[in-house]
Amino acid sequence: MNESFSFLSIPVLIGWLLLPISFFAVAVFSNWTRNPLKLRHCWRISEGLLLATLAITGIVGVLLLLDAWLIDTGLPEQGARLGLYPDALAVWMGVMVAFIGWVILRYARDYLAGDPARETFLPWFLTTLACVLLLVFTDHMLVLAGAWIGVSLALHQLLTLYGDRPEARLAAAQKFIASRLGDVCVITSVLLLWSHYGTFRLPEMIEGGAVVGQSSATLTLASVLLAVAAILKCAQIPFHGWLLRVMEAPTPVSALLHAGVINLGGFLWLRLFPVFEGFTAGHALLLVVGGGTALIAVLTMMTQTSVKHALAWSTISQMGFMLFEIALGAYVLALLHLLAHSLYKAHSFLASGRTVKVSAISFHSGSATGGNIMLAGAGAALATLILWLWPDLVEGKSVLAGLLVLAVTSVIMGIPNGASAKTRALVMTMALMLVPLYGALHAVLGGAFGAHEAMVPPLEASIVAWGILIALALLSALILVASRSRAVRVLQARFSQGLRLEQPFEQITRKLASDALNVPHKTRDHLSGYPATAGERS
Repeated sequence: MNESFSFLSIPVLIGWLLLPISFFAVAVFSNWTRNPLKLRHCWRISEGLLLATLAITGIVGVLLLLDAWLIDTGLPEQGARLGLYPDALAVWMGVMVAFIGWVILRYARDYLAGDPARETFLPWFLTTLACVLLLVFTDHMLVLAGAWIGVSLALHQLLTLYGDRPEARLAAAQKFIASRLGDVCVITSVLLLWSHYGTFRLPEMIEGGAVVGQSSATLTLASVLLAVAAILKCAQIPFHGWLLRVMEAPTPVSALLHAGVINLGGFLWLRLFPVFEGFTAGHALLLVVGGGTALIAVLTMMTQTSVKHALAWSTISQMGFMLFEIALGAYVLALLHLLAHSLYKAHSFLASGRTVKVSAISFHSGSATGGNIMLAGAGAALATLILWLWPDLVEGKSVLAGLLVLAVTSVIMGIPNGASAKTRALVMTMALMLVPLYGALHAVLGGAFGAHEAMVPPLEASIVAWGILIALALLSALILVASRSRAVRVLQARFSQGLRLEQPFEQITRKLASDALNVPHKTRDHLSGYPATAGERS
């Protein structure tokens, strides 16, 4: 270990550790004080802390690169002493959390000006971010489980900023119930992992796999519980009703939920997959539920006439694709998906006026034209040729190649009717560039998971995955090409409400939540229909 770099690593890591604690401290003070001048200082200090998080996390990333390529900085060893897990995954997630948190906070400062909820927003927003950072930085499973619970409890306070809105309170209570089920799954899985490995420290679990093995009934059950926790956190079918209901929250809260918190189910698996061996029962559950959710949510999104509802279904579908990728062992692709979705959704909500204007084109553009169909076919053929010539771009996995080809095709099919030839050529070129761009980003993000044996899904899993992709491609094409046919109108009517698959879980949580909140029967009956209708009035 180089002494000079070790001397540098220690203060950097201490600063990294103190950042979440600082967020907690500012949150407590801002909740306590009623002095307007001090509250304004708290907002400025919070922005400074988020920028400091960006800077220090960047320094940790540089030290990790030096440790990997040039000289022993002692960063991982020093981090273990402080209960931290300084690796590339933590760096990428820390940068993303700090950047999006800073953007949302800057937006909320003006958006909530003069709003009584402004004083409540800041402390709970900072508490949410602090818990997320703890979840990302820690190497101790009990701290991870505690931070996981803390995130949902703090977010619940943000979702109920407007306590005089019964719809918002009921939706938040339903999410509260779903989150507590996820908490039970996480805590139980952590205890099962401890029972198998004899430690709560994640690095020791990964190293201990070579000694005690990574296959047992205990680990199988832990993988299933972690999969259920991820499914609940990511609002997957049939537990997605609460996400469609919480649209009455202020825009900054919606941005935080859709761009950040909802991704944590995916992060949980990206952090913990090394403790399992190969394709587990948890992977199988993620494949079926995540893939099935992506299929249904995409088709439902295509039938929506409300941009707000389309954004909610978009989040559900993208989380489904992320879990689908994790199930197939495409962890780098899932991380890339997580980061890209976070940035996209933060922009979509914070620039909501522009989002509505742009989205209106696609909602009312009519059926796909013959030119779009031919162009999409040519794009799909070229993308397939590129991936056939360079299979390493998708780790040699045909299902991932199919997913990329589908992405290229969907971008081209989305060209608005009446677009010029120049615009069509530009969009097609940009769509095809997704393939080499993914290859480049895969190379950049690949170090986030270190050296690990690639997980090869069994044949049965590949067949299920291909079935989902083919069904998605055929049904999407049918809706786009023959939108005026009677059969497609019936299909659109069915999917416009997500096939109502949320109803069983929705009815249970709605009854529990309404009884707990003493919601009047009139309001309860009014909310008993399709969940998204409540959000339409926000």
